Amino acid sequence: MPRSLLFFSLIPLLVSVCSGQTPKDVRAVAKQGQIAIPTVAGYLNSAGVDTRIEAVKQLTALGGKDTVEPLIRATKDADPEMQILATDGLVNYYLPGYVRQGLGSTLIRAGASVKAKFSDANDQIIDAFVIVRPDVIAALGQLARGGSSMDSRANACRAIGILRGRAALPDLIDALRSKDNNVMYESLAAMQKIGDPAAGPRITYLLRDLDDRVQMTAISTAGTLRSTDALPTLRAIIANPRNAKAERAALGSIAMMPAMQDRDLFLRELGAKDEKIRAAAAEGLGRIGNRADEPTLDKSWQDEEKIAPRLAAAFGLVMEGRLDLADDAPFRYLINNLNSAAWHDTAYAYLVEAARRKPVLEALSLSIDPGSKEEKIYLARVLSASGDRSSVSYLDKVSRDSDQDVSKEGLRALRSLRARLGI
Repeated sequence: MPRSLLFFSLIPLLVSVCSGQTPKDVRAVAKQGQIAIPTVAGYLNSAGVDTRIEAVKQLTALGGKDTVEPLIRATKDADPEMQILATDGLVNYYLPGYVRQGLGSTLIRAGASVKAKFSDANDQIIDAFVIVRPDVIAALGQLARGGSSMDSRANACRAIGILRGRAALPDLIDALRSKDNNVMYESLAAMQKIGDPAAGPRITYLLRDLDDRVQMTAISTAGTLRSTDALPTLRAIIANPRNAKAERAALGSIAMMPAMQDRDLFLRELGAKDEKIRAAAAEGLGRIGNRADEPTLDKSWQDEEKIAPRLAAAFGLVMEGRLDLADDAPFRYLINNLNSAAWHDTAYAYLVEAARRKPVLEALSLSIDPGSKEEKIYLARVLSASGDRSSVSYLDKVSRDSDQDVSKEGLRALRSLRARLGI
């Protein structure tokens, strides 16, 4: 590196040293524990960015409610690394351990620029009983709308989704106009987690986006939000798909909000070569709920060799009212797959949806006690997501199970159910 460039890269550190504020000073103070939070927060005003960054790291490590306000203040720092680390720190307060896998953990600083790598996993979300301060969501919304870098904006979008920040929905919609693929993807993913149908019509124009990941996420978000405004475009994609991924995603989303006019489409695609297409078709038929389709779904369930479409056919039959719990029954097949490391998430999602129907909920409630460890854990989650007041007694019993993992999950599910029902 030329000497002149080396000199300018050292200016922030020199300023901190001259002012008596260095990262080492911050770490030394932080060793005092919680009583040091006000002093550590004071370093957020340091002229040296390295010192300010260390202050955010130490505030995150110290944790506690008294760190929230300083971390909110740190999100307003002009430095993108500060914005990213402060965002991760706020999420970490509500979701302990997040900071180890958040965007901040991948940061590499090269002079004034910051590079980061988003993880592919984007499935984290806080429990329903966790209440997030409104000013935290407001601060993250401001970052999503106008952070100093696209990475800090995308990271804020991800944080809003994890924290179920419904109040920042307008900021997520505004972030879609950034034209940055990462920001757009994270904004759409956050909208899925928040689940507010009001966002549906605002994303229709992205169903044809030229970036595959953005398009796939927009399509799946339209389905998750049950955005019927998207149906004409989704049907057009099926008729003339850009690629197989787009066709699968579009049929999957149509299946989430099926109309009778799509019944023929589902019946036709139930015989497709692509197993994911067959699975989506079975889901759609099940949700339509036409009893005339039960023999067709039953044949699919009996003859299907691939697990994904067989699970979907089982779901479809359960939605048609097939609630027999015999060992060879479709309903039992769904429950049994809660024990599968590869398919428990799929089976769980189907059961959450099916359990919104009272007969299914009652049958699942009675299935918890004799179930395996994995079945107890996942069925507790199902009751948490789709249960009603009658589910409280079942979850209370799970919360006192002799297996510590089961009892812990039962208590967590019980708290989430009570928060959702307001009891």
